[in-house]
Amino acid sequence: MMPAMAGLCLATLAASPVTAHTRHHHAIAQPAAAPAVDASSSTGFGPTAPGASTILVDAQSGAVLSAQGADTPRYPASLTKLMTLDLAFQALRDGRMTMDTQIPVSSHASAVEPVKLGLLPGNTISVHDAILAMTTMSANDAATALGEYLGGGSEARCAQMMTLRAHALGMAQTQFYNTSGLPNPGQVTTARDLALLARDIVTTYPEDQQFFEVQSFNFHGRQVYSNNNMLKSYPGATGMKTGYTNLARHNLVTSAMRNGHVLIGVVLHEPSWGTTYTQMTAMLDSGFGGHIAAASTQIAAAQPQRQAPVQRIASRQTHTATPLAVASRAHPAQLGGWVAQLGVYTHMAKARTVALAAREMRGAGVARIARVEHNGHTLWTAQLAGLTSSTARQTCNALSAHGTSCHVIPPAADHLAMLTNDDGT
Repeated sequence: MMPAMAGLCLATLAASPVTAHTRHHHAIAQPAAAPAVDASSSTGFGPTAPGASTILVDAQSGAVLSAQGADTPRYPASLTKLMTLDLAFQALRDGRMTMDTQIPVSSHASAVEPVKLGLLPGNTISVHDAILAMTTMSANDAATALGEYLGGGSEARCAQMMTLRAHALGMAQTQFYNTSGLPNPGQVTTARDLALLARDIVTTYPEDQQFFEVQSFNFHGRQVYSNNNMLKSYPGATGMKTGYTNLARHNLVTSAMRNGHVLIGVVLHEPSWGTTYTQMTAMLDSGFGGHIAAASTQIAAAQPQRQAPVQRIASRQTHTATPLAVASRAHPAQLGGWVAQLGVYTHMAKARTVALAAREMRGAGVARIARVEHNGHTLWTAQLAGLTSSTARQTCNALSAHGTSCHVIPPAADHLAMLTNDDGT
């Protein structure tokens, strides 16, 4: 059944064609209906104005570290899918759908071109696979089908919801008319607005960050690969999204984590992928305070599993998959068992690193994190859950021997929001 969503259908609008052609790996097609826009939008004074737009922000504080042309209107191309995913992650958190929910494929979704999975009308695709198809190959049919589902059967309604969500986040210059990013003269954004969106995903849905790190996944016996080269070339990159159309040119949003800090970079309207990746690398290096050479071997991320509440996330250090659960999907009663409380941290990335490292070290339990509001401050808990009493105590003893603060929480007291250990950083 389609989820009930608030909002009225958008009115039928007059079409305004935009010509485009395919380059690299992104979808180009005739736009959906959109309101009339001034001719300057495609003659160098609007979204296609000369030059690139960039911004670099600290994910935790939101502080802008650098910016150039960050408020210039731009066409979002497939970066649009970040907002579609933002709505999907909220629907998952609210329980309006699950990773296993089967999404119907309409004739409209099947017909979008040209980058797509090849879904046929009447088929279904799981939410899990639709999300992966969007974060890896940027599949337009998957994005359209998911958008229609979120919009109660209407992509236009979903686009309206996306715009409302954008404005609620402070994305004042952003407007959406489709869920995939196919060319539409009225669908515009800015680098600053996209940084706000990316930060919302990173900080509000940490349990879903894993999807942006996946470099390939199997879809019905066919291997689907990511087109985001930052995952392969930049140490600490945790993904996000690429996008291209003829007028939007080459666009990239990247999140990266080093030493407990997460940065988000946005680069729009570059003339080539080479310059796009070079610019993003330089921005992140500057923000982190220095370049680190990439590893000589490519590290492939593990495919996130469908099962809730436990998700799978790649351990980039060991080439193995480590479970990571978060409060919104993993209520203590569902996991059961004893818990090794690893600390409460001011940095999300630090909590994530500690939880995953503990799981890797012990080879047992479920690593999990959660955002907690405490005395007006946002903190992040790190825990290893689902343990036996003896395993929990052995875990804390082992971690304490390595200098990591740890204490045991019995099943009856298990709760991610416990703030009994606030010595984290």
